[in-house]
Amino acid sequence: MNNKKDHFAHKAKDYETVTRRVDNVKNIADGILRSITFDKDMHIMDFGSGTGLLTAHIAPFVSKITCVDMSKSMSDVLRQKKDTYPCELEILELDLSVDAINDKFDSIISSMTIHHIEDTKKLFEKFYTMLNDGGTIALADLETEDGSFHEKDTGVFHFGFNQDEFLQIAKDVGFKDLSINIVSISSKSYGDFPMFLLTGKR
Repeated sequence: MNNKKDHFAHKAKDYETVTRRVDNVKNIADGILRSITFDKDMHIMDFGSGTGLLTAHIAPFVSKITCVDMSKSMSDVLRQKKDTYPCELEILELDLSVDAINDKFDSIISSMTIHHIEDTKKLFEKFYTMLNDGGTIALADLETEDGSFHEKDTGVFHFGFNQDEFLQIAKDVGFKDLSINIVSISSKSYGDFPMFLLTGKR
């Protein structure tokens, strides 16, 4: 059971009203759909699913999505609309860095969540073990930034990532056919923040 502070409790209700955020997730989803082939027999996981923005874009192409997030407030928003999604949804509130899921997945997708996880390599190792043979990852996050991207404390452990280092962690864990590229740029009044997508296969 997750007893950690819900860093998104103050913003969950209005999370999807920020046009910039919605547009960035669509760009990330488009990048995933260009890189990964899904089918209606697949069971995938959305890590850091939040209110289901990324889930919504991928749901038409798979059978089931297990949505994993530590934030009860964000998951509650997703629960309110889960019946509108064109695939089966399972919503789990847990901290994957310490909790376990027994299911195996055909793919693991994620948008802007991994910088909230302290031990990136340990997380990637867990992803590897949770995938079926031939399963894929599609993980989007921030390029290295100066710490100004987050205006409030939302449990950030990394001010983005160096692309080469992020890719190398995945390689060291055992992922292959790796690719990484910029898929979106979040433009704020005080700067532009590139977001990359890492894809690969177990």
